[in-house]
Amino acid sequence: MPSEGTAIFYGESGDGYQFNIYKSDTNFRNISAVYIFCKATIDNDLNLMLAPLYIGETDELGDRIAKHEKLECVIFEGCTHICIKAVSGRKTRLEVEKDLRHNYPTPCNDQ
Repeated sequence: MPSEGTAIFYGESGDGYQFNIYKSDTNFRNISAVYIFCKATIDNDLNLMLAPLYIGETDELGDRIAKHEKLECVIFEGCTHICIKAVSGRKTRLEVEKDLRHNYPTPCNDQ
């Protein structure tokens, strides 16, 4: 799965988390990760911007993405990319996910 680069997303805490960027049709293997479904936009300076649509965590990324219950919502919202940060420990994944979710209004997360 070739990455298209990296992006940093910031949590409510101010901590920055580096994610690998992939096209939304990428097939993933089962790794433990925090993931963000995103919509790509271009700002006034022609820079790529990624707007989070849904933030989640899993220990089986490939299975989770392929059968995601919010897939219809993220497609409707214009998902173009999925950003992935490999995180092995469940406690750490939950902390990162919570920190990010508290900083970004995501239309497909139940908040």
